[in-house]
Amino acid sequence: MVNTNSEHGGKAGLLPFRKSGLKQPTAGSLLFDCVIYALLLAMILVFLYPIYYMAVVSVSNGMNVIRGEVKWFPIGFNLEAYKMILSDKSIIRSYGNTLLYTSVGTLINVAATALCAYPLSRSKLYGRGLFTLLIIITMLFHGGMIPSYLVVNSLNMTNSIWAIVIPPAINVWYMIIMRTFFQNIPNEIHESAFIDGANDLLVFVRIVLPLSMPVIATMTMFYAVWHWNSFFPAMIYLFDSELYPVQIIMRSMLIDGSVGNNDPARDLTTIQTNMKYAVIIVTILPIIMVYPFIQKYFVQGAMVGSLKG
Repeated sequence: MVNTNSEHGGKAGLLPFRKSGLKQPTAGSLLFDCVIYALLLAMILVFLYPIYYMAVVSVSNGMNVIRGEVKWFPIGFNLEAYKMILSDKSIIRSYGNTLLYTSVGTLINVAATALCAYPLSRSKLYGRGLFTLLIIITMLFHGGMIPSYLVVNSLNMTNSIWAIVIPPAINVWYMIIMRTFFQNIPNEIHESAFIDGANDLLVFVRIVLPLSMPVIATMTMFYAVWHWNSFFPAMIYLFDSELYPVQIIMRSMLIDGSVGNNDPARDLTTIQTNMKYAVIIVTILPIIMVYPFIQKYFVQGAMVGSLKG
């Protein structure tokens, strides 16, 4: 009798596992998972090592860098390169310009993209297909650099912040993603709001935008990264060096070899390589710090916005 109960008890203990439909992992599946994790770890190292190496070199002794001794850990730790960067007025000023261009440009981008995407997401918009086609055509055909410069110059926007933030106000691909996200919002929500007396603008501001925070956060990050890394529009439209973003300064350092605060009497504890890598680290650090805070929105914002055309 005891054996029978234990036998039934053993079977009963297996019932939840069987009902759940789960299967025990096989040796092949475990091996496959190990290979995938190993590949992902290798990719992470490949992508992160250049950034890590630049950070290590930027705080190492210049003579050790010249001799090629710096590989994985800093040698002769010093922060002289960062002190020189923070004491250079041109770099500090250009850093402030980049912050201004990124914040204002991202605000304009997100607002313009949302205002364009919402009407195109509504089926009752007359001529919606034609408007969408005309907008998509701009992805395939572009006037070119010279016509764009002539337009910006004719509007008297050259050598000002507006030449940096107004021309790229809407990215068509991002607008399509945001439009598709708006389309996924149930139509019953709009109808109930209209019954309560709300108009399209009120529905957009009070209902659609709060429900669309994932895609808005995703687009904000995409636009902010683009503005932060952008330097070519500044080369074309800005003539005053006081308006240059930090990317222009970094470009001159990397290509021309010119480093702000060059002192011929400076010892070899800090060389141009230290300065270059330190500027790169200082330039990319804000984006790296911001990314983790909104990374959780990326999958929901970008993937949900691309489910339907």
